[in-house]
Amino acid sequence: MKKHITLLAAASSLLLIPSLASAAPAKSNDEIIAGLRDNALQADNIAYEIVEGLTTEIGPRQGGTAAEARARIWAVAKLKALGFENVRVEEYQMPTWVRGGETAEITAPFAQKMAVAALGNSASTGDAGIDAEIVYFPTIDDLRAAPDGSLKGKIAFVSHNMKATQDGSSYGAFGPARFVGPNIAAKKGAAAIVIRSIGTDYHRNPHTGNTNFEPSVTPIPAGALSIPDAENLERMIARGKPVRMKLKLTPQNVGMQTSGNVLAEVKGSNPDLPIIVIACHLDSWDLGTGAIDDAAGCGIIGAAAKHLKSMGQPKRTVRLLWAGAEEVGIWGGRDYGEKHAREPHAFAMESDFGAGKVWAVDFNLPNSASALRMKITSALAPLGVVPRKDTAGGGADVGAIIAAQKLGIIDLQQDGTKYFDLHHTPDDTLDKIDRSELRQNVAAWVATLAYIANYEGELKPEPAQ
Repeated sequence: MKKHITLLAAASSLLLIPSLASAAPAKSNDEIIAGLRDNALQADNIAYEIVEGLTTEIGPRQGGTAAEARARIWAVAKLKALGFENVRVEEYQMPTWVRGGETAEITAPFAQKMAVAALGNSASTGDAGIDAEIVYFPTIDDLRAAPDGSLKGKIAFVSHNMKATQDGSSYGAFGPARFVGPNIAAKKGAAAIVIRSIGTDYHRNPHTGNTNFEPSVTPIPAGALSIPDAENLERMIARGKPVRMKLKLTPQNVGMQTSGNVLAEVKGSNPDLPIIVIACHLDSWDLGTGAIDDAAGCGIIGAAAKHLKSMGQPKRTVRLLWAGAEEVGIWGGRDYGEKHAREPHAFAMESDFGAGKVWAVDFNLPNSASALRMKITSALAPLGVVPRKDTAGGGADVGAIIAAQKLGIIDLQQDGTKYFDLHHTPDDTLDKIDRSELRQNVAAWVATLAYIANYEGELKPEPAQ
């Protein structure tokens, strides 16, 4: 018995030695977030699993089609399996355009075939196609300057000089050749139009994408030539002889079809705080499997939100919006904005620029959130992310809700140097995803999201003066 008493006394005495008795100090919030960031950077597999699953099990998923419907079913199952709450689909109706056959060939003076893809909303040439003389416009401004009626019975060809940029700004500068070029050509009487693809690669892959016609303008057939073919056509024209092309595009408008947004949530502990919405788009164009555009975005935000849950319940509810039908007209983003316009939101972020590393961060927050900006900037610095003076603008799928409620925004700017090599082409496939760069995105997102989701102050910027 004495031996036992002695041992108990010795054991009790250990409790009096601070170095042995005190527990490890609790980690600070900053340390917890740094740990989430570093774990995602080193070991995240969730984002890649989402991209791999979506591209393998669904593949191309154009808005309004049966493939997009299968993607919604897949997304609901995946988000539930990841443990998110309130997973659901919000459907809407939309007009739907689908691709048909597409060929282009020079018939004179240098007969040869060219790689072409119809642009979304293109009219059909009919099965017989159109054989007509080419009228060349080096830029969209040259097309704008053409006299009305001067293109009657002709095929307009619009080129440009798009180059790769880290921030993707070249898309806004040269994209109008696709965005509005066909509408302008139609108003000037053209029978059809082909453009140099809006891209920066030199593969013989044309880049598709949407174009739009004014309600008063009758759509014309509109296609994009691969960049090597467009440059070949320019050389032919430079020979000084009339150049003729036979163009055959047979897309169809199949009427109103069902699309939808997939929503999921990480429930916050304070229901009085307005929610955060983070977005990607679930649909893709039909030529590739939509890995960078935008399965990567859904993987990034899904993984970041999952890692956030491991920190414990955040103060604000974080809603994931996997939007439908972005590529063909931002139908999902607009539908979300309309249906949720009266539900209090505080902040929005979006990932829709591939899987290249995050290199910069832009803010649009109130002056009162300066300490929050500093916290986020410090957490992103080890990832090589620097703050810019640019004002964050959000993305297409959060644009409507931002406009409705004037939300706070943070843009994590990805390196887009290679993005337009792949954008809207058959080359947008899983093998283009760099897993280490994808993890860096998740790390940047979870660090940012953890601070925002647990911030109780005002997130909406001051009204512009």
